[in-house]
Amino acid sequence: MRARAIWRALIRAPFLGSAAGSAAAARRIGALMRKESLQVVRDPSSIAIAFVLPLILLLLFGYGVSLDIRHLPVAIVIENMNADTRSLFESFANSPYIRPVAMTNERDAEDALMRGEVNGIVVLRGDAARRHLGGRGSSAQVIVNGVDANTARFVEAYARGAAATWLRQDALKRGQALPAGVTVEGRVWFNSELRSTNFIVPGVIAIVMTLIGAMLTALVIAREWERGTMEAMLVTPASMAELTMSRLAVYFLLGLGGMAVSVLMGILLFGVPFRGSFGALLLVTSVFLLAALGLGLLISTATRSQFVAGQIVIVVSYMPAVMLSGFIFDIDSMPQAVQWVTRLVPAKYFVACLQTIFLAGDVWPVILPNLAGMAAFALVFLTLSRLRLRRRLD
Repeated sequence: MRARAIWRALIRAPFLGSAAGSAAAARRIGALMRKESLQVVRDPSSIAIAFVLPLILLLLFGYGVSLDIRHLPVAIVIENMNADTRSLFESFANSPYIRPVAMTNERDAEDALMRGEVNGIVVLRGDAARRHLGGRGSSAQVIVNGVDANTARFVEAYARGAAATWLRQDALKRGQALPAGVTVEGRVWFNSELRSTNFIVPGVIAIVMTLIGAMLTALVIAREWERGTMEAMLVTPASMAELTMSRLAVYFLLGLGGMAVSVLMGILLFGVPFRGSFGALLLVTSVFLLAALGLGLLISTATRSQFVAGQIVIVVSYMPAVMLSGFIFDIDSMPQAVQWVTRLVPAKYFVACLQTIFLAGDVWPVILPNLAGMAAFALVFLTLSRLRLRRRLD
């Protein structure tokens, strides 16, 4: 009974009473929403957070963050220049992933690798084609800089690919067959172009919405405390529930506007495919916005300083969303303890939903569990905010 009474107190709205009381509460909420909308129009910072911030972050992350590595500088050491090594060098030069740097001395190539001028070395022997076609093994050596293991694997794979392409073309010219081997036919689902941008941009949108939702409520309400306008609002007949609902409604609409701008940029500017429905996108966005706005509201109850509120937003929402949401780093590759921590990051569930809707479509077995996780966070944050909100100045 006690728990039931608490829940009734938490969710009780001032308009749940007589018809006259409901009409009065509706008028107050409408007036407060109008006041908040005028404040948003007059205050450029809210517009900047809702619409300019997505533009900046999407441009920075969309163009600046890429998992595709192209034009890697690789030293090509040619011991004996002949028709075979010349055509092999051209094969490397035609690759969009490698920028070959011709050298004649392996020692100079090693020095360039030590200085970081190249990421790898390929040493070409003059009899590369004849040895391979004769079944005596390859005579090309590949040396990579292992400081960055990811880049080292790319260099090795690109070098193998360029060499394999050249050997195949050279065998066709000579009318010979390559030694029999395993033929792999790859089939890539959901992102057939293997563009990392298609994977990153939906994650960036989730990061942007995390920052917008939390920062809008946290900074704006903290600013009202700093300016003294909150005290003026507290002496009005409006209850704390009405004050809160009016603000959340306005910032919710602003968040949807920022989401629309982000989605249009992702589709039109970055060419990310959109295979799902806008209804599913609106649903998951709305639930996540409630969680983000609830987090910002909870932060605003803990501090009345814009500076402190902004720092808290960065620490508790933005940084975990970037590092632990699966936006860039694969969660399954993290230690088990960190994987458990990622479950406490609302953006993790939103990133999974957005990547699914954009690249695969409305796959509800994936969307629904993540939607439930975001709804749980929204309920927790809004409930804690309601518990901490008091019609008091202290």
